[in-house]
Amino acid sequence: MSTGATDARPLQVRVADDIRMKIETGEYQPGDRLPTLDELAAANLVSLAVVRKAIDLLRQQGLVISLQGKGSFVRERPSARRHGIDRYAKSRWRSGQAILAAEAAAQGHQAGQLIRELAEVPAPAAVAERLGIPPGTPVWARRRTTLVDDRPNQLADSYYELDVVDGTRIKEEDTGPGGGYARLEEAGHELDEISEEWSVRMPTGPESVALRLPAGTPVVDLIRTTYTTTGQPVEVMLAVIAGDMVQMAYRFKIPD
Repeated sequence: MSTGATDARPLQVRVADDIRMKIETGEYQPGDRLPTLDELAAANLVSLAVVRKAIDLLRQQGLVISLQGKGSFVRERPSARRHGIDRYAKSRWRSGQAILAAEAAAQGHQAGQLIRELAEVPAPAAVAERLGIPPGTPVWARRRTTLVDDRPNQLADSYYELDVVDGTRIKEEDTGPGGGYARLEEAGHELDEISEEWSVRMPTGPESVALRLPAGTPVVDLIRTTYTTTGQPVEVMLAVIAGDMVQMAYRFKIPD
């Protein structure tokens, strides 16, 4: 541990910073078990109470997990990436591939989903605003939990005006090859443009449980609106994404 005379950091912060540096430099690899509390206390010439506070800080920062009776471990961080623009390529879903499944498979992961609800519901304010309808207007909701390598990575709730999805498999549990986008086009809605709005916050209790979030892990709120060639919004998705399971990658031409 750094012990410079001018170092004004509290002892627990100094211990936590030293452990973080070893994680960031690769001395401690994802999945590695950290030294015991006694070993850390001896190595840093501090008390057990200081070490416990340091480990608590690292847990809150999402770097470490602790397992009862087994010790503390460096958190493994999933490597799946959202390739922002490319992930929506029409060639994928028009050929029968689901967007998330295709993206995960290309990176050596497996993706799946669990349907939480299929129902007619009042439009939430954020959805109504983007669909251009009064709040509370009945819309079709397709609420699901998506998984990457069997761990929940997002709560994804898609909303549609009723006349857009009537008679389509979007109202069924299995939307068929290509997913909802393919069904929208089959129904005559040629898709042309997508808007994404991102924000970051700490999760609610139920979100932490549903996404199996370790302490200190934020979530990303995504509002995605899909438009047709005529400018009609046909889907609004409200997603809550596990912050440690999303990396966003964008490459695009610089506008004039």
